[in-house]
Amino acid sequence: MGGMMNGYGMGGGFFGLGLIFLLLIIAVILIVVWMVRPAGKRSGGDQTSGRNHEDILKSRLARGEISEEEYDRLKKKLDE
Repeated sequence: MGGMMNGYGMGGGFFGLGLIFLLLIIAVILIVVWMVRPAGKRSGGDQTSGRNHEDILKSRLARGEISEEEYDRLKKKLDE
């Protein structure tokens, strides 16, 4: 009766255009979620966004990554 298309049209029912539309909606949702996430988590890098340079220097000094002399030198350079 419906010929070669069996009454579903060219899209093939749900598994045609409906499935493509569903995948498109999921892709848009994933892109929006990815864009809304904080940049630090997205890149996997240092999560110091929003902190100023002096706070970063203080935390590096506290962790023993830099000496007091290095801290003073870098702080002076940042204040210039």
